Amino acid sequence: MSHEDIMLTVTFRGKSHTVFLPNDAPLSALHSRLELLTSVPPSLQKLIYRGKKFQHRQDDSDPEPTIAQAGLRDGIKVQMLGSTVEELGQLNAADSAHQKKEQILRERALKPQVKLRSTGSSSTSSHQYRFHRIEALTHLPRPETATECLTTLSKDPAVLHVMQKHRFSVGLLTELAPHEHPGLLGLNVGSGGTIKLRIRLDTYDGFRPYLEVRRVLCHELAHNEWGEHNNDFKELNSQLNREVAEFEAAARAGTHGLSDLGDTYQPSSDGEVEALVHVLGGTDLRGNDTTDEHRMRALEAATARLRNEELERSCGTSGPQKQSG
Repeated sequence: MSHEDIMLTVTFRGKSHTVFLPNDAPLSALHSRLELLTSVPPSLQKLIYRGKKFQHRQDDSDPEPTIAQAGLRDGIKVQMLGSTVEELGQLNAADSAHQKKEQILRERALKPQVKLRSTGSSSTSSHQYRFHRIEALTHLPRPETATECLTTLSKDPAVLHVMQKHRFSVGLLTELAPHEHPGLLGLNVGSGGTIKLRIRLDTYDGFRPYLEVRRVLCHELAHNEWGEHNNDFKELNSQLNREVAEFEAAARAGTHGLSDLGDTYQPSSDGEVEALVHVLGGTDLRGNDTTDEHRMRALEAATARLRNEELERSCGTSGPQKQSG
């Protein structure tokens, strides 16, 4: 080895490299040699020795120092830091992806929050526990009025209230023609698959009073759970009618009552006319008090013919007990 040559030990990522260079060689020669050994380009190399730091010159404004002028002597150990071009590309890609993610998050944070529609049990119940379809008998007189009758029943808030409370679902609500099963007022087929109601008078020239038909409907709804007219059925039937009454009493003033039905259901007596324009107390259409004994007797008179025993004799639903799941 010439006396003008010096030996340097350069450590990069735990691996040592021995470099021989003339002491009057430019510092760039050392950077070029290290690039061959480590694949780190000169522009990315940082040399640290004896508390000093040197990097490859980025311009030619000043004369380049030699190895000796840079303070490097024979036997000196040098620590090198830097990244290869490939590693730098990976770092830039990762940084770019991170910046893009941060930008997306910032833009998302600036957007107005969208309130999600609830899909909880309340919404599900409103959709599931109801009458899914209505159907009038089109071959009978005034089918449009029959459709209106069934629609009113299917949308009665008090009826829907007990259906959702007891999880009753009815596939089809339709009418029972007077000539079908004479003597029957209602029929529940398949535990709620189909409920048939006799909404017409036996003479086919009118429709039965709303309260009468609705009471039959409550009776048939009880058959969704119990087939026979046993004590369990009677208890549930009474409960449904009580809950309908309590619901309407709480509503006050007949806000979802029967006074706007027009000629959909024609009452069969003056007493039932009196009863139909009221919903279990409160005020009538004229604002008069309806809680007196006279009006209560009128309401009782309207439903006296449909006591539970009579309904059972007029119901065609009968079968084994069925408990809802």
